[in-house]
Amino acid sequence: MQIIGIWIAAGLTLCIFSFLYKDNPFYKFAEHLYVGSSAAYMLVLAYFFSIKPMLIDKFNTSTGMGKWILIIPAFLGIAMLLRLIPKISWISRWAIAFTVGIGAGIGITTGIHGYVLPQIKTTFLPFAIQGNVFNSINNIILVVGTVTTLFYFYFSKEHKGKLKIPIRIGMFFIMISFGASFGYTVMARLSLLIGRMYFLLHDWLHIIK
Repeated sequence: MQIIGIWIAAGLTLCIFSFLYKDNPFYKFAEHLYVGSSAAYMLVLAYFFSIKPMLIDKFNTSTGMGKWILIIPAFLGIAMLLRLIPKISWISRWAIAFTVGIGAGIGITTGIHGYVLPQIKTTFLPFAIQGNVFNSINNIILVVGTVTTLFYFYFSKEHKGKLKIPIRIGMFFIMISFGASFGYTVMARLSLLIGRMYFLLHDWLHIIK
């Protein structure tokens, strides 16, 4: 069974790589199989890790008001599925709107606590740290980068004159940030490619050890 699994995985990998030549039926087959298996996996994952423990099991074990309040998320979940029925699909909009609103609220909170507040905190670090020159330089670069980047997004006044210098410095830091993000993305994709190539050459063909 392990050998059969390796051959199936290798065949599907080659089907995906065939898109480098042109779009073809082999690629479409592997693509649809991947999407279908991912959807099935997420469905099973959602049931056993969300619906069953947090709704069904909790409803059976809870008592009082805490038990009956679970009807609300159950109704919202069922309402989303009503989108498949055209005549009453409008009901799903309420459930989707509620979910989007909750997600936006949580996203704003986590964004503030995860990005904004830590960034503000690091701009108040001391410039000079005794006995550690590298941390001092790092703090100076961090503060200058944050302040000049904020100058770049200051649109109440035209970007010329005395504002031109900090704005240009801020643009430099923004380009470094974009470059680092792009480089990280490329490295992640190359890691996936290396993993697939190692699988083909090591586990499947046994060319390398």
